[in-house]
Amino acid sequence: MSNRPLALVTGASSGIGAVFARALAARGYDLLLVARDAARLDALASELATLGGSATPVVADLASDAGLEVTEAAIAAAGRLDLLVNNAGFGTRGQLADSPLELQDRMLRLHVIAVNRLTRAALQRMKPLRRGGIITVSSVASFINSTGNVNYCATKAYQRSFSEGLALECAPHGIRVQALCPGFTHTEFHQRMSDDQVGRAPEWMWLDAGDVVETSLRQLERAGDVVCVPGAQYKVAVFLARHLPLWIKRLMTRNVYKRD
Repeated sequence: MSNRPLALVTGASSGIGAVFARALAARGYDLLLVARDAARLDALASELATLGGSATPVVADLASDAGLEVTEAAIAAAGRLDLLVNNAGFGTRGQLADSPLELQDRMLRLHVIAVNRLTRAALQRMKPLRRGGIITVSSVASFINSTGNVNYCATKAYQRSFSEGLALECAPHGIRVQALCPGFTHTEFHQRMSDDQVGRAPEWMWLDAGDVVETSLRQLERAGDVVCVPGAQYKVAVFLARHLPLWIKRLMTRNVYKRD
């Protein structure tokens, strides 16, 4: 068995997940890489293997029971896990009544059920050793409510609240927990959405994915706050979202996300 720590990253084939995988490989981790795209996972695994560790693709759709079972089995087969990064997710736009039910159900399964099940599987490996870390990629959207983003905001709020409660539960066992809450980040996540869908956000609102990941890992390593908000502009936005009157927050939201 390798003496290197082992991390599992979901949604690892692109975006923030791929950046996490590269950053962790550079830090000396072996990796379990989970996503649906087998070809991209294989390419990333080959790239990371050149850094001296192992990178094992786990092809799975985490919005399905079968995909969750495959990933849980991969954790069990490894017999250990030092870090879980719950990154897999997606966004939609559109009024709930007009949005395809299957798409909304898929979001709930991926953002809520998958996070719960994989976190539980990870904890079963971490608690006996009294060490480990769990990062769940939430969003600054977890602090607001936005028309056209009802379930996205709600499921991201679940992830943040879940992480805050879990941190209290895990602290006596030496397990660190973080809810990473980035804002607009230059990744394929937003490239898949039209300019209208992200409200033509100005350039100053955008974050670099590498900076987001480094901020997250540094905060986890030094046992910082449970909630990690990268970027000064988003720290201010979160403060305002938590303290301003509701009507002002609605006005702010309307300026970023266009109404349907």
